[in-house]
Amino acid sequence: MTIGIIGAMDEEVLYFRKRMVDFESISHGKQTFYKGRWHGHETIVVKCGVGKVNAAMVSQMLIDVYNVDKLIFTGVAGAVNPELNVGDILISQSCQQHDIEATALGFSQGVIPMYDGPSVFQADPTLLNIAYSAANELAKKMEKAVLKGKVVSGDQFISDPSQVTLLREMFTADCVEMEGAAVAHVADFNHIPFVIIRSISDKADGKASGDFQTFMAEAAQTSAEIVSHMLELKL
Repeated sequence: MTIGIIGAMDEEVLYFRKRMVDFESISHGKQTFYKGRWHGHETIVVKCGVGKVNAAMVSQMLIDVYNVDKLIFTGVAGAVNPELNVGDILISQSCQQHDIEATALGFSQGVIPMYDGPSVFQADPTLLNIAYSAANELAKKMEKAVLKGKVVSGDQFISDPSQVTLLREMFTADCVEMEGAAVAHVADFNHIPFVIIRSISDKADGKASGDFQTFMAEAAQTSAEIVSHMLELKL
C-alpha cells in the first residue's frame, strides 16, 4: 500500500521527512516529492504550497505518478465551530469549497456549477475512524479536544469574525483553511480514499494572523503526530 501525505507548508511536512527511511527526493516541475518507507508503508510526502490549485495539482500527481492508494492531508486551520480552541483537532467528515460562487446562474454558494459530481466531499469512513482514534490518544496527553466535522476551503486567509459567522451559518463549517476541499475533490474524482487532519492554529478572527504565527509550528506537529500514529495502527 502506498500512502500520499500532503502538507501546505514546510512546517507541515518536516516531521515526516525527518522520520522516513530509505527515502529519495524526486523533482517534478517545481515540486519535490519524498519517497520512502515509514511504519512499514511506502510513503510519498510532499509540500504542495498554499491554496487550492497547488493542493489539487499535487494530489493528482500523487495519483497519476505514484499510484497512491490513500491520501492524507495534514496541517493547521482556523476554528469556525465555537467549541474549537487553539490546539484542538478536527478530523474531516466532509469538505466543501466555500468560495465557489455562481449564484447569478442559480447555484447556491459552495455548489460547483455544471459539475456531474458532489460539491460536498465525504471522507473515507475507515480513514476517518482511524484518524479519530489516533487523535484522541494524542489529545488525552495534551488535554485537547478532538472533533469530527466539516472542513471548508477557500483561497483566502480568514481573519474576520463576520466571515466566521457566515461560514458557520451557510456551510455548518467547523474549520476553515485553504487546501483540504481541493484534495477531497481530486480524491473523490479518482475514487481514492482521503481524510483531512487539521490542528487549530487560530480562531479565524481579528487575532488570527498573530495566533497563526505563534501556534502554527506546534499545531502542525500535532497533526503530523496523528498521521504517524495512524500509520502505526496499520491503515
